[in-house]
Amino acid sequence: MPEPVGLPGSALAPRPLRHPLGDVRDRVRERLSSSVRRLRPERDRGKAARTVRARRPFPWWTYAIAFLLFASAAVLMLQWSVMIARSRTTPWEFVVKMFGVGPDGRAISSGQLQFLLNLLVIGVVYAVLVLAINRFWIASGLFVTVIGVIAVLERMKVLVRSETIRPTDITLMASGGAGGMGDTVTNTPAGSTEAIVQMSVTVVILLAICAAAAILDGRRSLIATPRRFVGRIRRGLAAVICAAMLVAFSADLGTTGSWANSFASGFGDKAKLWDSIEDAQSNGVAVGFLRLTRPKVMDKPAGYSEAAMRDLAKRYATQAAAINAGRTTNLTDGTIVMILSESFSDPTRVPGITLNADPMPYIRALKKTTTSGLMLSSGYGGGTANLEFQALTGLSMTNFDASLSSPYQQLVPQMSWAPAFNQIWNAGGAGSQAVHPYNPALYSRTTNYRKFGFGAFYSQNDPLIADHAKRLDRSHYISDETSYDSVLRLIDGKAGGTSDGSTSGASGKSGGRFIQLVTMQNHMGYENWYDHNQFKASSTTGTPLAADERTHIDTYAKGMSYTDQYTKEFLSALDAMNKPVTVIFYGDHLPSIYKHASADDRNSIPLHETDYFIWSNKAARTATGRSEAEAADEKNGEHAGGEGSNAAENAYTSPNYLMAQAATHLNARVSPYLAFLTAMHRAVPAMEPPVVNVTQGWTRIPEGTPLYLDANGKRIDVSRASAGTKRLLDDYRLIQYDITAGNGYLKSLGFMDVPAE
Repeated sequence: MPEPVGLPGSALAPRPLRHPLGDVRDRVRERLSSSVRRLRPERDRGKAARTVRARRPFPWWTYAIAFLLFASAAVLMLQWSVMIARSRTTPWEFVVKMFGVGPDGRAISSGQLQFLLNLLVIGVVYAVLVLAINRFWIASGLFVTVIGVIAVLERMKVLVRSETIRPTDITLMASGGAGGMGDTVTNTPAGSTEAIVQMSVTVVILLAICAAAAILDGRRSLIATPRRFVGRIRRGLAAVICAAMLVAFSADLGTTGSWANSFASGFGDKAKLWDSIEDAQSNGVAVGFLRLTRPKVMDKPAGYSEAAMRDLAKRYATQAAAINAGRTTNLTDGTIVMILSESFSDPTRVPGITLNADPMPYIRALKKTTTSGLMLSSGYGGGTANLEFQALTGLSMTNFDASLSSPYQQLVPQMSWAPAFNQIWNAGGAGSQAVHPYNPALYSRTTNYRKFGFGAFYSQNDPLIADHAKRLDRSHYISDETSYDSVLRLIDGKAGGTSDGSTSGASGKSGGRFIQLVTMQNHMGYENWYDHNQFKASSTTGTPLAADERTHIDTYAKGMSYTDQYTKEFLSALDAMNKPVTVIFYGDHLPSIYKHASADDRNSIPLHETDYFIWSNKAARTATGRSEAEAADEKNGEHAGGEGSNAAENAYTSPNYLMAQAATHLNARVSPYLAFLTAMHRAVPAMEPPVVNVTQGWTRIPEGTPLYLDANGKRIDVSRASAGTKRLLDDYRLIQYDITAGNGYLKSLGFMDVPAE
């Protein structure tokens, strides 16, 4: 019988053949598996332990050091943005001046701690961001990125407009306009690519440091609390406190005598408001920006209201109507050329100084035949734009708060309504233009002239000036001859477009135009520029002049002589025209070269008196029906433009009165505003804020009282003035407040409107 077949799994199934070493192999595998199972937990625990050790939180002092370094980097990045212009101060030089080292390596005065002040300001901003996010390295990365973007935009604006970013740029952009950033936003200036690359590399390096630190740092939240909600409240309060401190500091920084202003002064801060770039280089970009955020303009006058302004406008409209009843011409019938002659004044009037020759014989003789006299200036050695602002607007620095030291920088960019006299010709004439043979960004003239409504602004690089630019001998500045030639070309209609694409400003309307000229020939300093200088200054006090003072006065006198010569040629050319043209000519301030005279407090007023005149060519005199003899009679006080009042008031004036005087000179109709200024000038012929006999710098004097002069140049005590004069002064403050800081009620009341007939 055959054997039965075994079933699988049965006891009868055949056993599989095994390798002779199979048992040994199985035992080895099992032992290895057991060993691996025993080792794996320890290996995993070791790996976890190493990870924990690598992610331990940094100690607190690490964050303090990192905070200081990132804040310092931010300050230097911002300083980098303005180092390409003017004095080209590098970020490193901004830091080392704390140790008394100047850009040239020489020792400078102590107390130059502006870097620390900017570090505090930037540090507060940084702290707010850290507290808000509570992730130190993320907040740091965001902070340096934002600062980098701001630095690039700042540098681009400096390249395009030669000025720094201002608060008004941000407010205008937020409201839908480009503001002062317009050219930066729409154009890429030369050199911006290099700037973007440099700052991008810097930001990437700082971001890499933040990323590496975030990976190595085991701390998640910088400030951790057991209760998350309570922690958020605490951090929020801390951030609000920091922000409030910054806002409070910004609000008072521009107010003279305030805690913030005094605090900043303790770090060496000294505002340079005539040039935002120089201010940023000297005092820091952050502080320079903050000082412009909220300048105090003036206190609200008692009784200011819409009803009060309506009553005021009605009163002076009545006075204007009375004046206009006797007037026969319009201001816009002819061209007005308003000339601010840089530093022009008569050096022979300076106490203690005598010259061997007269530097201004022509203008001295001319002043005897036309409306002329002395103008009280608020500046000595500087302050040009303040005088220009007053002449163009009729507003007086006397009424402003002491903290408002530079309206062109602190006020005009923020004004929603900026009336200026050139706008009279925009409405009823051929328009208005401005000429300045120098950097157009100085005092932000480009922006401010646009706000004032000038149709064109010709500066040193425009063909109107550049194609005919002439400098005298070794002088750095374009001559008055070139400046006058540019104005003649405008009047003759030979001017083309400006470099920014605007036209000469002619609107196609008939009539005259308004031309604003600010010269530069006699700007400081006076370092023996001219060849064949015949002028020699000497002292009359018995104490000889120092060699440098004598050189400065001799050079300045030669410059006055050139101005006198070119003014004669200019007026002769105007006299030959068949178009009516009137010139308002004034010097803005004396040069700060008279050391002996300025050492005597009794010389304060003479050192603030410049020369002015208002002159019309033959065509203008014919149009007004006035002969030269009648003009001379008016000068001598025998006639006053048909008004019957004594013209002796013209012996002294302030720049705010010049347009009202020009209207009287031309027998031209006036607006209620010009009627007010006419009355104000007769009551108080000259006024200025407190002046001193030394270079004032750019911080107005909070102590003291304004200076008021009568027709004889004597001080007026306004506290004892007549009721009529006191009311005029009160009305002046109401008018100025309404225009600059109030609600602008006068805008809709026709206060600035000059009647056409």
